[in-house]
Amino acid sequence: MNAERQRLLRLRRLEKIRAIARQNAALEAAQAESTLTQLRGLCERTRRLAEDYGQRREMADGAALHQVGRFASGLAAISRSTQGDAQRAQSIADAKQLQLAEAERRRAAIEERAALQERMIAKAGQVPSLAARRPSGTGLE
Repeated sequence: MNAERQRLLRLRRLEKIRAIARQNAALEAAQAESTLTQLRGLCERTRRLAEDYGQRREMADGAALHQVGRFASGLAAISRSTQGDAQRAQSIADAKQLQLAEAERRRAAIEERAALQERMIAKAGQVPSLAARRPSGTGLE
């Protein structure tokens, strides 16, 4: 019986460790999603700026037009680079979500094992009920 209780204590400790691991995985997943959102916003803003500057044609001379064109192409390059960063961030965020799901699965499995162990201990500690036995003999006795 003592070994059964020790096993239950070990499972409860392991459950706490798995809960902490799940919490850490959730934090990392949230941070990855936040980074992804920021990069997507930055990408969109940079793309709009590049488009706006690319459409400007009311320049005083050719040098100004050339300068704006170079600036717009630089913004477009930054936008493409940020788009690549956002794609990498999406991959990282997806991986973090998978890690979170795995951490939750592991935590739930330990929780179930601990609950089973508790039920086994409780069942072993019960005194068998004698009222559940069939009476012997006949009702005429």
